Amino acid sequence: MLTIVITEICNCIMADEIVVSFHNSLLRESDVSLLDGPRWLNDKLIGFAFEYFEHTAFAGKVDNIAIISPEVTQFIKLSAESEIGVFVNPLDLPQKDYIFLAVNNNSSYSSVGGSHWSLLVFSKEDQSFMHFDPLHKSNAQDAKQLVLQLQPLVTDTGMANYVEMSCPQQENGYDCGMFVLCFTEYLLGKFMNAEKLSMASMSKEITQRKVSEKRIELKWIIQDMTG
Repeated sequence: MLTIVITEICNCIMADEIVVSFHNSLLRESDVSLLDGPRWLNDKLIGFAFEYFEHTAFAGKVDNIAIISPEVTQFIKLSAESEIGVFVNPLDLPQKDYIFLAVNNNSSYSSVGGSHWSLLVFSKEDQSFMHFDPLHKSNAQDAKQLVLQLQPLVTDTGMANYVEMSCPQQENGYDCGMFVLCFTEYLLGKFMNAEKLSMASMSKEITQRKVSEKRIELKWIIQDMTG
């Protein structure tokens, strides 16, 4: 019986073929399939999109910005204070003008989980962490936990302001990850061009319809990479 179970597991793993490898991101068929319907994005897809923004969409224009992968963000959030430097020091965060982190409400870094994504952005100029949550403060506790972990390492005084931003809200229970990607793309464009943030403009740019279109666009980007 055990042999049969192990064989079935191995067959499932082998069947879940790699679709694309891009910098530090590796997407399998099961990851990409999440884009097909009303499904929650996993950390692999968000990490891939972050890599795409950094290395393709905004390549060479965001050197002063750190876009941290969801996996590293989760480790920072949940690690002991003495261990955080292992993840943070190589990122050279004190030298960055902005830091982007995808916040997840999973309470364990040793297992997959969580049910909601939001975006936390640190502004060096303002010495502030801005939290963009598409489900009105649902991830506030997790975002504040990240701030407590990071602020001694990235701020001038060891303390930072925390601001809940008024931002576009999702109209369903599964598009939080897509909203985070749309928030990130929008903000990168603003910061890169030194434009002032306008929540009114953001609300016009990021609508539920455009977020749904972005889901399709992300799948096209992945398909283009496969040739």
